[in-house]
Amino acid sequence: MIERYTLPEMGKIWQDEFKFRTWLKIEILACEARSEFGEIPNEDLEVIKQKAGFDVKRVLEIEETTKHDVIAFLTNVAEYVGPVSRHIHYGMTSSDILDTTLSIQMKTAGELLLQRMEELKSILKARAIEHKHTLCVGRSHGIHAEPTTMGLKFALWFEESKRNISRLKNAIETISVGQISGAVGTFEHLSPKVEEYVCSKLGLKPAPVSTQIIQRDRHAEFLTTLALIGASLEKIALEVRHLQRTEVLEAEEYFSKGQKGSSAMPHKRNPIVSERIAGLARVLRGNAVASIEDIALWHERDISHSSVERIVVPDSCIALDYMLDLTVKLVKNLLIYPENMLKNLNLTRGLVFSQTVLLKLVSKGVSREDAYKIVQTAAMDVWADQNKNLFDELAHSNEVNKYLSSAELKEIFENKNMLKNVDFIFARSVQAD
Repeated sequence: MIERYTLPEMGKIWQDEFKFRTWLKIEILACEARSEFGEIPNEDLEVIKQKAGFDVKRVLEIEETTKHDVIAFLTNVAEYVGPVSRHIHYGMTSSDILDTTLSIQMKTAGELLLQRMEELKSILKARAIEHKHTLCVGRSHGIHAEPTTMGLKFALWFEESKRNISRLKNAIETISVGQISGAVGTFEHLSPKVEEYVCSKLGLKPAPVSTQIIQRDRHAEFLTTLALIGASLEKIALEVRHLQRTEVLEAEEYFSKGQKGSSAMPHKRNPIVSERIAGLARVLRGNAVASIEDIALWHERDISHSSVERIVVPDSCIALDYMLDLTVKLVKNLLIYPENMLKNLNLTRGLVFSQTVLLKLVSKGVSREDAYKIVQTAAMDVWADQNKNLFDELAHSNEVNKYLSSAELKEIFENKNMLKNVDFIFARSVQAD
């Protein structure tokens, strides 16, 4: 069985309780700023700070009538505060608290995702070092190419995870802006100093220019970054799915005691975690497209983006967090079968050494065209006859014997020679981190 996924931290970010509490914090901070500037009596501010509160159920009840979430919230807060609630939301528009809160939610969610990604990076590094010299065949177009190592596969994903961490840090920085600028962003009824005060207290920067909203290219950058990360996780999952195929079986998802693979076939061990990761990556890409569609709005603002974001932003954050949780466990517990890797490497009976032979002939003075023809002719005979191997075909070739001794030919067909630079690659990647 797959462990049940629980996400208390990420889940809380997108609940009404967290959202309304952040709204209230912004409103109180704005009152604090105005009090510092002499616009609200200190005693009124103290009443607001002491009494301000809300009840989620009551807000939703009021919203049934108002059909406006912020007004419903402010009405409920006023029920707690009393007459001095007149100072709350002064000179502000709904999007001042909506968009600033959304930035906080996305920033907080992004920081949680970074923790997951650092964990994944660490596990990829450990498994890369573990299988640094675990020999396997490399494939291009799905066809055997030349030998590589399982460690290099992990190292490749490790490097990509580093780039994704950098991308997410940049996206978090981009979205970490707030606004308290009024109905069309002109500060008509509120000093820009209020915005500066509120944003500084929240760990945000003021948006240099806003309209009624923070501009949606910021949100699109964040969600497209999540989609890119999802695509990288899908890359890992897709490789596992291929390596787990019965005919290949070089690696396999961990299969726990009591786990079942099929309701019909008791023998089945399916890569269900990898398939789940691959499927959710499609959701992230679809959500990213929706966020790009939200960039172009009418004039200073319309509301067409709002309904989209209520779905795609929390869903993408939660989905990616889940995918990272799955991928960490997938990589950490991935079963590796070196014996099957060697067996598969030898399936083509020496064909993986064709380029080495080609280049050796070229180094002996044979033209590339002639060398290619000599090796390909022998290789095609090996493809056609399961009883043949490339070494024997070349060893019996008069054309090859003109240029290569038996000892030289044997040296070519040594796996270790093809992986002499693995240590170099690790030195500038995994071990340099």
